[in-house]
Amino acid sequence: MIEVIETGPFNAVQDLGRPGYRDIGVSASGAMDPLAVRIGNCLAGNHGGSAALEIQTFPFRLRFDKRAVFVVSGTDGNPFLDGVELLAWCAYRVEAGQVLEIRQPPKLARAYVCVAGGLDVPSIMGSRSTSLRGGFGGHAGRTLEKGDRIAIGAGGDNLPVPDSGIAVVEPAVALDRVFPQSSDGVLLIRALPAGEHGLFAEDAKAFWDQTWRISSRSDRTGYRLSGDPIIPVETVEMRSHGVVPGVIQVPPGGEPIVQMSDANTAGGYPKIAGVMECDLWRLGQARIGSRLRFVRSTHAEARTVELAVARYLDDVRVTSEMVKRALKVMA
Repeated sequence: MIEVIETGPFNAVQDLGRPGYRDIGVSASGAMDPLAVRIGNCLAGNHGGSAALEIQTFPFRLRFDKRAVFVVSGTDGNPFLDGVELLAWCAYRVEAGQVLEIRQPPKLARAYVCVAGGLDVPSIMGSRSTSLRGGFGGHAGRTLEKGDRIAIGAGGDNLPVPDSGIAVVEPAVALDRVFPQSSDGVLLIRALPAGEHGLFAEDAKAFWDQTWRISSRSDRTGYRLSGDPIIPVETVEMRSHGVVPGVIQVPPGGEPIVQMSDANTAGGYPKIAGVMECDLWRLGQARIGSRLRFVRSTHAEARTVELAVARYLDDVRVTSEMVKRALKVMA
């Protein structure tokens, strides 16, 4: 069992989401940085989709009621255990009564706490993710509150972990050659032209060329972007159509909205582009006020990046399993 002893708004239980129910109006939800959840769970000895804590308001503190193994991933800062600084992206054993603290990351937006055995909350529609708009899933269908107690799945306390921990090189560093970098601090996000791209004529070029800023009106449903408005050359009456995370829609005001983890299931605004799936985790880690620019990409490039990320995840999994097998032999 873990007990929340300090938290803020919007922190909740998430996993990799519940796809497959958009036709009945249920969004997928799930982690804004699914890569961090996969890696954290791998280091913790869980399957990649185990439920974890998504922390996006800080500081956050929890107390462990029993011996356990945990990993803090996603953040570019370090967690603290009973006031002692540890490494992120590293598995640690904790004893009953110890307190984990996560402080505001230096640059990124979110941190994830993965616990060996996973968080034992009910599975609804095949997922333990919190649907904040629907009020179900996760822990009582809501964000975390001080005093909340969440059970840990069985078997995690017996996971072999060395005193120094099992760590990985975080994806932003390990995959730095795969993801575009800028010299001016602007986040570069790859996207592909979408169905109504042609409606924007010259403004389509402006969409790709300008630097956008993530508006304070952004949330897990969508990132609203501030910049010079882009307007279609003609008004087209559109029926509502299916929407998924990564779709970039342009409402009448001309400032785009990027659909995120709690994306609407349908919408009628014209779609100018779609963020490449393997870049969505980077966007999910961008803070309010961050500057970003879209890089026009191709399906072939998207496939290349997808394979590179898959190789990285496989390397993390294989290395972690090898270390744990060696520890069992030594025990």
